[in-house]
Amino acid sequence: MTKKNIPAFPDPEHCLKLPLFKIISEVSEQFDVPAYVVGGFVRDCLLQRDNPSMDIDIVVVGKGIDIARETAGRLSPRPKVSIFRNFGTAMFHFKNMEIDFVGARKESYRKDSRKPVVEDGTLEDDQKRRDFTINAMAISLHPNSYGRFLDPFNGMHDLQNKIIRTPLDPDITFSDDPLRMLRAIRFATQLHFRIAPDVFLAMKQNHERIRIVSMERIVIELNKIMMSDKPSTGFLLLDQSGLLKEILPELDALKGVETRNNVQHKDVFLHTIQVLDNISRKTENLWLRWAALLHDIAKPATKKFIRDQGWTFHGHEYLGSKMVPKIFRRLKLPMNDKMKYVQKLVALHLRPIALTTSEVTDSAVRRLLFEAGNDIDDLMSLCEADITSKNERKVRQHLANFKVVREKLKTIEEKDAVRNFQPPVTGEDIMKTFGIPPSRTIGILKDAIKEAILEGAIRNDRKEAYLYMIDQAEKLGLEVKNNLLEEEKDPI
Repeated sequence: MTKKNIPAFPDPEHCLKLPLFKIISEVSEQFDVPAYVVGGFVRDCLLQRDNPSMDIDIVVVGKGIDIARETAGRLSPRPKVSIFRNFGTAMFHFKNMEIDFVGARKESYRKDSRKPVVEDGTLEDDQKRRDFTINAMAISLHPNSYGRFLDPFNGMHDLQNKIIRTPLDPDITFSDDPLRMLRAIRFATQLHFRIAPDVFLAMKQNHERIRIVSMERIVIELNKIMMSDKPSTGFLLLDQSGLLKEILPELDALKGVETRNNVQHKDVFLHTIQVLDNISRKTENLWLRWAALLHDIAKPATKKFIRDQGWTFHGHEYLGSKMVPKIFRRLKLPMNDKMKYVQKLVALHLRPIALTTSEVTDSAVRRLLFEAGNDIDDLMSLCEADITSKNERKVRQHLANFKVVREKLKTIEEKDAVRNFQPPVTGEDIMKTFGIPPSRTIGILKDAIKEAILEGAIRNDRKEAYLYMIDQAEKLGLEVKNNLLEEEKDPI
């Protein structure tokens, strides 16, 4: 998401074009309580972002639940209101919006928790508890002051100067709620803002406080950094603040270079975030971006210096794929097909390189197609993003090589149809043909058929596979009891 190049910010009343705000205004007059729209919606409207936040926060100096109910009752179709009495809040979804109503409040924190003790407060109290000045701006919705802009912490000034600052002492702000440190990095990355020096210093001093935050909340912010147009910005800030080592120590371990016999390897951390930027220019697929972030994660564990070869990282793709589930489990990322997808791409990310040589066999291409399946195009995109040389001639040569690989993949797929192929002879076919129960023999024959197809010894064809199965079964001493090919012939 990017900010348009605009000469000046619009008048705040420009942000009240939604009919919803007029309805809330009428309700606030009916209940005779002040109401304000605050937070991310106001910020994004003033920035005129292409994809503004449609999570709308309404602060009521009074009972927010009553205002939410009455507002919902005036909408069509009427949305269902979710009420959270313990927090004095309510919310509902309407069209593409999520509208939250909260009573103005002030907060205090305990040292061992980021969950605040909440009390009723004024609008100013509520603005003080906001994370950043750019999220503390408010616009009045009550008819007596409709459109009035309230900006006690100069958030507009910080928008204009592209600065992330906290309304209060940043040291207290981050100690109270350490998640705000990640949010600062996320906003700086998404908006292309810089974090004020005193704010960043407070982040460095409080980075260990992130340990009291649940991993689920951390990952929400981490994924938003990942989905920005240049996520390397966020990861450099994570590193410089000390948060990277707390959240992703495996990534922190990639930092640095070592020299032996005048041979130096690249800084794998800087290479990795460059690969992440490269892939982010091509895809909005979060999990492909995760694959880019983790593709070299096992290099520190496999690094060796070998005389006459230099630095090697043999097997880092295999070990890296083994590390993926552990990292996903610790970060509370989904342990499902998304994790397996990332694991597969990490395991296979070196394989296409071997296909760039002119003498590569069709068998090698078939095997990669079979193992990558429908993810082959994503794998090739990852391999292309993995080219980070500063030598433009070298980059062009690598990209040309991968273009040849793509052509080979296309040719073999059209000829042999092995992408995601299912064996043309099943285990049930084998049992019926030879009259045998489930056994290890069935797996042996199925593997033999698969290998023969991948090696090009037979085509991916039922008749050829069946005849090959019979030939291999004879070597195992099996006799045909039922010839399925004969059974499958069309009756005359």
